[in-house]
Amino acid sequence: MTANDTDRATYRTISAVWRIEQPRLITGLSRMLRDVPLAEELTQDALVAALEHWPQTGVPEKPGAWLMATAKRRALDHLRRVRMLARKHEMVARELEEEQQAMPDLDSALDDEFGDELLRLIFTACHPLLSREGRVALALRMICGLTTEEIARAFLLPAATIAQRIVRAKRTLSESGLGYETPRREELSERLSSVLEVVYLIFNEGYTAARGEEWLRPQLCNEALRIGRVLATVAPLEPETHGLLALMELNASRTMARTDAAGEPILLLDQNRALWDRLQIRRGMQALGRARELRGADGFYALQAALVACHAEAATADDTDWSRIAALYARLSARVPSPVIELNRAVAVSMVEGPQAGLAIVDRLADEPALKTYHLLPNVRGDLLFKLGRYDEARAAFEAAAGLAGNKREQDFLKRRAAEAADAAKPWLSNQP
Repeated sequence: MTANDTDRATYRTISAVWRIEQPRLITGLSRMLRDVPLAEELTQDALVAALEHWPQTGVPEKPGAWLMATAKRRALDHLRRVRMLARKHEMVARELEEEQQAMPDLDSALDDEFGDELLRLIFTACHPLLSREGRVALALRMICGLTTEEIARAFLLPAATIAQRIVRAKRTLSESGLGYETPRREELSERLSSVLEVVYLIFNEGYTAARGEEWLRPQLCNEALRIGRVLATVAPLEPETHGLLALMELNASRTMARTDAAGEPILLLDQNRALWDRLQIRRGMQALGRARELRGADGFYALQAALVACHAEAATADDTDWSRIAALYARLSARVPSPVIELNRAVAVSMVEGPQAGLAIVDRLADEPALKTYHLLPNVRGDLLFKLGRYDEARAAFEAAAGLAGNKREQDFLKRRAAEAADAAKPWLSNQP
């Protein structure tokens, strides 16, 4: 292996470690410093240090502990540099120094599982002083480690717009003096909807990654599920906490069947349902039942969970109740008008009324600004065109979808669909005069 190959391997490792450790680092520093933006800045400094040192020294045995130790040293340096006129800074610096001496092995816990501190930090970032959009973007970027591009994909907005939201939210958080906190009672309820949205988007990014080489990011799905389970105990009378948990449990139950041995995607109707996790399906159905008991059947998350439950309850793909799914999408679209929901409804309608009926809905969405760069629009259109035997148009649609997809697995899959459409068109073309 050449030196360049070694460096590339090290940088890939750093990137992978960073995705896992960033939320833990910010959580730990925020707890100690009571300053979320400062914690985020020092975490970035630790990453720079890793990029400088690890290519020469190798990746440490416990990379999380190394990064936290580096960040803590920089935190101490920062507090020593500034004039610590405020008693708060003096106290924090002294506590940090004492902790470094008394509990030197504490940082090793960073290489273990997350604690509930991450959820507390998400609640801090979802302070009502920030705009709803700013809260969610800030939490996803700074705390949960998603890139600006990944967040933009979740919102179907330009990356520059998301970047501006994050900058404004950070500034507001810094200037307001809001600290790391645990909201109680009314404050918790006031922030809950934003927290649920953050958890929902974390799970979605793990379920189908916007970027990168792999289609799935199981670590994000697992962390979202963990937080969702905690939220169901923190807010047990809120139906949407149970609705979201049901949605995540039911979706996650299909994880083992969603990719083949090479990591390539397998579409829902082609999956081996024997690989679906029946225990997780039962947990999801129980959570959905609890949401309904709390009169939350028409909640945003509960309706989506009900949609996934239709698939979970079908023994085979042919047993799927597509009429019910189409009706649920209509209810969901009426509650939360969205071109993405309409796109999904088009698929369900096509299964009930035929591909032409679905294509009519898709074509009405063609000029939706939010879907201009959304790869699933041409993907769905290509699938419907293929079923109608319009193979050349289907090929063009799949190629357009591949050009918009950011994930390599999805790009490769869509290119294969385009090639399949091109092959299907050849006999028809050979018969032309």
